[in-house]
Amino acid sequence: MTAWGAVAVFAAGIGAGGINAVVGSGSLITFPTLLALGYPPIVANVSNNIGLVPGGVTGVLGYRAELKGQRARLIRLGAASVLGSLVGAFLLLRLPAQAFQVIVPVLIAIALVLVVIQPKMAGWISGRPHRDHGGPWLWLGVFGGGMYGGYFGAAQGVVLIGLMGLFLDEELQRLNAAKNLLALLVNFTAALLFIFIADVDWLVVALIAVGSAIGGYLGARIGRRIPSPILRGVIVVVGIVAIVKLLA
Repeated sequence: MTAWGAVAVFAAGIGAGGINAVVGSGSLITFPTLLALGYPPIVANVSNNIGLVPGGVTGVLGYRAELKGQRARLIRLGAASVLGSLVGAFLLLRLPAQAFQVIVPVLIAIALVLVVIQPKMAGWISGRPHRDHGGPWLWLGVFGGGMYGGYFGAAQGVVLIGLMGLFLDEELQRLNAAKNLLALLVNFTAALLFIFIADVDWLVVALIAVGSAIGGYLGARIGRRIPSPILRGVIVVVGIVAIVKLLA
């Protein structure tokens, strides 16, 4: 990796950490950056996943006030996230690399749609009559989100907020705090598996880890002041670049 490449990965890590704390689609910044630098897709995905864990930690710490009173719920849903992540990460490592290159452009396209419609989703969630249950349906939905996150993970946060908003009587910021914790559990679980049995580029991990930790802190503190349309515009552009790169 060149010096400019290292700077690009570090900067992408900062952006991803901040975006994950606020929106939840930071991999659509880091993953395309790694592809553009010539990294194989699965190595890029695995290294990116591990590197984003510190950013998830700082994002959760920044929202710790909004997590109060959610312990029992998050223990239950956290189990679904961990189990789903293990399944998704196992599929990533066991399916042929060609399958990843076919599946991921579709997942990125879905993620871009979710990022674009997220404001309408948030408005719908905040304006509808809420319920404070979900039972097995919410648990299964979070399990599916964990599978998605363990396999690739871009915009898993948007998926989680949408799921919880359907079933839980909570304000959006508390849902966002819960989303940050569940996404961290997914990334951390997959990262543990990847560390032992996957091909990891540790320089990439280090650059993204430091960058995402900074970005996660800034995102939790000041990221909400950045105009959402600008964030979404950047995400859509880099996501399209990733799709083109994978299909080329």
